[in-house]
Amino acid sequence: MRTDQHQDSFIKFNCHLIKDKIVIPSEIFTPLNDWRNELWLRALIGAYPNGIGYGNISARVPESPQFYISGTATGGIPELDQVHYPLVERCEQDNNALWCRGLIKASSESMSHAAIYSALPEVGAVVHIHSRKLWDKYVNVLPTTANQVPYGTPEMAYEIGCILTHSHTLEKKLIVMGGHDEGMISFGKTVEEAALAILNLE
Repeated sequence: MRTDQHQDSFIKFNCHLIKDKIVIPSEIFTPLNDWRNELWLRALIGAYPNGIGYGNISARVPESPQFYISGTATGGIPELDQVHYPLVERCEQDNNALWCRGLIKASSESMSHAAIYSALPEVGAVVHIHSRKLWDKYVNVLPTTANQVPYGTPEMAYEIGCILTHSHTLEKKLIVMGGHDEGMISFGKTVEEAALAILNLE
């Protein structure tokens, strides 16, 4: 078992937080939080016994590169509120830096979410989950990132960008993170579509 499976709360990029209470439009927040709750109930988002959280979910601001994402270290919280979803305003992959606005920092997987939004303008939501059962079943069966590429890094963002050029990835809307034990990512035009891409595997 690799140690990184218990490190989802560790941010590996330069996260610049502008502390500000933001208001998320209900048409974005309601489906985002409802599907987060569903994934949490199924333990696809949650926390390990040592308290380290895992999993996150995001939704794009329409016609914008910006997106709301569940904040770092929120995996173990049963029910989230608006304060738990900062807005990612800008991501500079080459400089390993990200700017967000809210009361808490964006998830450690924000760079991976940003890579998907940048590559696929039609995508409106991204989900990152942990599942031992699904990871073991689908690693190197579904599109899978290289084993040596760690999560939350520019290298992972580049790797995801490359995998997204494959028709199989676009068809399945799923990526297995080979270098991130138990980690998988799904995406879709809506939060529902992204979540169901994962849930339909169960």
